[in-house]
Amino acid sequence: MKKGLSKEAKIGLVTIVGLFLLYFGVNYLKGVDIFKPSNHYYVKFKNTTELQRSAPVYVEGFKVGMVNDIIYDYETNKGILVEISLDKSMRIETGTYVKMTTGLTTGSSLNLVLNKHVQSYYQPGDTLEGRNTVGIMDVVSANIIPQVESLLPKLDTILTGLQLVVNHPALRSSLDHIERTTANLAQSTEQLNKLMSKEIPSVISNFNTVSSDLAVVSSKMKNIDFEATMKSVDHAMKNMENITVRMNSKDNSLGLLLNDRLLYDNLNTTTVNASNLLQDLKDNPKRYVHFSIW
Repeated sequence: MKKGLSKEAKIGLVTIVGLFLLYFGVNYLKGVDIFKPSNHYYVKFKNTTELQRSAPVYVEGFKVGMVNDIIYDYETNKGILVEISLDKSMRIETGTYVKMTTGLTTGSSLNLVLNKHVQSYYQPGDTLEGRNTVGIMDVVSANIIPQVESLLPKLDTILTGLQLVVNHPALRSSLDHIERTTANLAQSTEQLNKLMSKEIPSVISNFNTVSSDLAVVSSKMKNIDFEATMKSVDHAMKNMENITVRMNSKDNSLGLLLNDRLLYDNLNTTTVNASNLLQDLKDNPKRYVHFSIW
């Protein structure tokens, strides 16, 4: 009868599989494809600030490899060797150099600048020239930070001045005045709202009533025959004119009465004589009235 694996063999097999999975998982997280063939090259830099293992290697924006290791040259103390692995089919012309760029938040990456004017190529294991470029953080450190440092004393002076202005009694008084003004405006607004809610509706109602009355009057005025009315007025004016003409003429009694001076004087004299006669009759009644008793 065939025996199975012993307990120790099973433990060993599980351990080997676990280590393989661990190795594969770690490399997968680093972006390394252990099943994909690659060639290894070295790049010499003077400075590898922010460059990390597993950093990508690009050619014209396309990822063709990654950084395997970063090794300091302890023998000469004159640089740092960066080991990179590239796709097996990637060929590098002689004269090609590697440029390291630093992003604002993504760290450093390597870019191959190919020399496409030659037909000779580097062999795996060769060392390429590395060049450092000025990154955003370098620009910030070299230009912006010194300017900020020079501005700090001025900012301190400005903040001190602002503190004096804020703590000045006049500003507090102005703020109190503004607060009171705002409160008064709020009160006025409330009163205006009350007025608008109580008085304005009645005013609008009265206005609507007046408008209705005007509409009725207007409708009645439309029914008036203005042409006939104007003819009547014109006729009355002509009659008045005729009466005035006749009053100014002497060919009628009214005209003579109004325009004849002699008639006026005679009437005036007659009026005076009648007045004298009545006065004498009042003073001497016996002269005009005689009584006889038998």
